[in-house]
Amino acid sequence: MAGSAIELTDATFDEIVHDSDVPVLVDFWAPWCGPCKMIAPLVEELADEYSERAKICKLNTDDARDSAVEFGINAIPTIILFKGGQIQNKWVGLTSKKDLKEAIDGLL
Repeated sequence: MAGSAIELTDATFDEIVHDSDVPVLVDFWAPWCGPCKMIAPLVEELADEYSERAKICKLNTDDARDSAVEFGINAIPTIILFKGGQIQNKWVGLTSKKDLKEAIDGLL
């Protein structure tokens, strides 16, 4: 999936997410997931809107199984918001852009 969102892998997860000094939103998704395709444009919009203030990332759970297991991802889409490497909020299933923006803004 091309766009502004950062594509994460198991190898890059810690460096990009845990070592970040800004909030990091991670969309756990898979190419075969219908609801994931529905939320993907919203995630890309957030990536554009927060490009200087937060990191918006996507992690393909089919390709990055270790990270998916580490965070107990058993349903997708799951979106987790991190700050200082710690989970601040978690959404399972479809959620609104408004809810995600409010949560990110609360950490800025």
